[in-house]
Amino acid sequence: MGISDWPEQERPRERLVREGPAALSSAELLAIFLRVGVRGKSAVALGQDALDHFGCLHRLFHATLDEFSEVNGLGLAKYAQLQAVLELARRAAHEELARESICSPDVAKNYLRMKFGCQPHESFVVLFLDVKNRLIDHQEMFTGTLTQTSVYPREVVKAALRRNASGVVLAHNHPSGVCEPSEADLHLTSALVQALSLVDVRVLDHFVVAGPHVHSFAEHGQL
Repeated sequence: MGISDWPEQERPRERLVREGPAALSSAELLAIFLRVGVRGKSAVALGQDALDHFGCLHRLFHATLDEFSEVNGLGLAKYAQLQAVLELARRAAHEELARESICSPDVAKNYLRMKFGCQPHESFVVLFLDVKNRLIDHQEMFTGTLTQTSVYPREVVKAALRRNASGVVLAHNHPSGVCEPSEADLHLTSALVQALSLVDVRVLDHFVVAGPHVHSFAEHGQL
C-alpha cells in the first residue's frame, strides 16, 4: 500500500508539518526525500531498506553512486538529488562557521564532519581566524599520510601570514575510522604550535575526524 493510501494523520509529510521533523523516524524522513517507493513497497519501506543496507545515515550519505544503486529503487536521479541536498547542508554549515566566532569546538566539529567525515584519503585542513575567532578562510594544504615530513610547518606559517590570521584551527581525517590521534599526530601538532607561536598565531585546536566522530586536542589537554 502506498503512502497516499495511509490515513492522513500517519503520512510522513503531514506529520512533519504538524509535529516537526524531529518527530519522524529516519526512514520516514528518507521517504519524504524519496517521494515514491517501488512496486509493492512504500517510500518508508524503501527508506528502511536503504538504512538496513548501509547500517546508518552517515554511510548512506557518503556512498558512491555504485554503492547507492545497490538498493533496489535507488539510482542516478536520487543520488544526484541527495548529493545536492548534502552540498547545500555543507554550504550552510560553512556560512554558520563564517558568521560565528569559533569559541566552542562544536561549531567547528559540525562543519568538519560535513566536510570530510568519510573522505577516502587523508588530508590536512587549516581554518584561518581573525582576532575575534571568526573564519577568514580555510584551505586543504596537504593530502596523504600526515607526518612532519609531509606537513611543512613553514607552509602553514606562510599561509597564516598571507591572511593576517590571528589564530588557526587545524584538522585532518582518519579514513580508518579511528579518531584517536597517533604519536605522529601529537608530534606534528607540537611542531605546528611552536612554529606558529613565533609569529604570534595561536592554535586554538586540532581536530581528528573519523566518520561521525571528532577528537579535539584542546578538550583532551593535548595542545
